[in-house]
Amino acid sequence: MTSAFSGARGRLVALLPGRADLADMRRDPRRDLLAGLTVAIVALPLALGFGVSSGLGAEAGLATAVVAGAFAALFGGSNVQVSGPTGAMTVVLVPIVGRYGPTGVLTVGLMAGIMLVALAAVRAGKYMQYVPAPVVEGFTLGIACVIGLQQVPNALGVPKPEGDRVLVVAWRAVAEFATSPNWTALGVAVAVAALMLAGARWRPTVPFSILAVIAATLVAQAAHLDAATPIGDLPAGLPAPSLAFLDLGSLGTLVAPAVAVAALAALESLLSASVADGMTVGRRHDPDRELFGQGLANIAAPLFGGVPATGAIARTAVNVRTGAGSRLAALTHAAILAVIVFAAAPLVSKIPLAALAGVLLATAIRMVEVGSLKAMAGATRSDALILLLTAAATLALDLVYAVIIGLVVAGALALRAVAKQARFDKVPLDRGDHSAEEHALLAEHIVAYRIDGPLFFAAAHRFLMELTEVADVRVVILRMSRVSTMDATGALVLKDAVDKLNRRGIVVMASGIRPGQRRALESVGTLDLLRPNGREYATTPEAIKAARDQLEMAGVLPAVPAQKSHDLSEEAAR
Repeated sequence: MTSAFSGARGRLVALLPGRADLADMRRDPRRDLLAGLTVAIVALPLALGFGVSSGLGAEAGLATAVVAGAFAALFGGSNVQVSGPTGAMTVVLVPIVGRYGPTGVLTVGLMAGIMLVALAAVRAGKYMQYVPAPVVEGFTLGIACVIGLQQVPNALGVPKPEGDRVLVVAWRAVAEFATSPNWTALGVAVAVAALMLAGARWRPTVPFSILAVIAATLVAQAAHLDAATPIGDLPAGLPAPSLAFLDLGSLGTLVAPAVAVAALAALESLLSASVADGMTVGRRHDPDRELFGQGLANIAAPLFGGVPATGAIARTAVNVRTGAGSRLAALTHAAILAVIVFAAAPLVSKIPLAALAGVLLATAIRMVEVGSLKAMAGATRSDALILLLTAAATLALDLVYAVIIGLVVAGALALRAVAKQARFDKVPLDRGDHSAEEHALLAEHIVAYRIDGPLFFAAAHRFLMELTEVADVRVVILRMSRVSTMDATGALVLKDAVDKLNRRGIVVMASGIRPGQRRALESVGTLDLLRPNGREYATTPEAIKAARDQLEMAGVLPAVPAQKSHDLSEEAAR
């Protein structure tokens, strides 16, 4: 009991901030403060835009950026990760808002946060490394498409049509625009997106997103562009923390959405932290601590009216590129956004929705790395198929289903490739010191097969069909020293093959069975068919000698004096 308690206490302490984090924050605070200011400028329009896109409003996006951003920065597993509302999470939240309303989203976020903390407690962070690269690339491509389609109503200046499928909503918005076009809103969205994309090529270090939004807001106010609908009134500050949204009776119906949100938060946050590792030298994030930090962030955000949050790849990249070296930068980003919420809410409320749509359209376009997609699609046909399926599932279904489908297809194709490596070859008998005539006579009645590679469920049945087609022999020798792995299916198929050959009067012998394969063979009774009659041997020459003795006893071969010992080659010994 004491040992278990000590172990649990040690795991909890490992997830909490330590002295090393404080030492990092003291190393170069000026650089971290400047990086945090830059990230806050970039994050402001994104937080507003994703809040609006989620259906809970711009204030929810700001609350998430402030509260979740601070908690994830303090407790997360990466020194440079920046968290907040993201496009990927918005994609998941839109149907949840439509079905369960804003209070349902807040409850889902709270439940997802608890799930993330539980995942951290069981050390589940390490499993992120098993997600194949084509799944991640397809996932990112699909998200970019969905984010872009979500912005169509605001970019066209039309009310958001009914529906929870992004393709349907976008199509209805285009139809509405065709009957009553709002060229002002479209012009604002296109101008903001164009300025961001062109500016990123010209001066990558300049935050053109905030400059474009400020310019669009000033033009809309100066020219009295009524068609450019503004965000609307924002509260001058964060609301007091509250659990008033929580309905205990609805928890059962919200488990599935909460699992989807938790899975996405874990996947995107760990992916973003991995990207940050690749952009820095000598830094590695702690995946379990990252899950813990994201869990606390998602527990805290709903209390202030915020939507679920994840690590944000784009904001994290800006943080790293501007010189962030500790958690102080991400904490500064959250603090500056908090100041904006308290001091500049009236100004922020005048930003046109079309301008935010333009920001998110440009963000979606920049998410698509054409070179990376080409490289992945050109690697193998399997990689291209996985990428396209994941992207299509993201667009047509939802993100969690997309990842599951991508993983299942990737696993199936990987098993298919491994199964193809399994070989079942007929090999000539080792000549030893037999005469040519005797060797030819042995070869008429004994056949040896060498099994190379894995003998498991994906390859076993092909092996069974080939083995049971053996005819016109008295003894079959299975050389098994090169079997790399074997599961219960492979052991059962082997047992079935031995049984069928025995019933046809063919003796089956095995050589070179490895210790690691014995458990599977014993569990299904395969060895029981070999042991009673002494048909299992350590080496192939021993099996050939036993087969010859068997044929002599049956009168098939003439008896000869015992052969003198001879040197066995290394190949024969296997």
